[in-house]
Amino acid sequence: MADIKELILTVVSPLVSHPDELMIDLVETEEFLEYQLSVHPDDVGRVIGKKGRVAKAIRTIVYSVRVLGLKRVRLTIVNS
Repeated sequence: MADIKELILTVVSPLVSHPDELMIDLVETEEFLEYQLSVHPDDVGRVIGKKGRVAKAIRTIVYSVRVLGLKRVRLTIVNS
């Protein structure tokens, strides 16, 4: 699961102006491994992109990672 965090950081870090303020929390439910990405308020638009295209591309990459077990991966972008 640390690999998924590293993947998210690797993809998102070049996009933001404040990479030192990136935080990822893992919330585990019965169905999902939910990664909650927190970014600086100035960087939210950069991570989401026009019409959500950047966020969709990031999610496509993250969701393609195989996880052991029946749980699926979910990425949520949280305003901090």
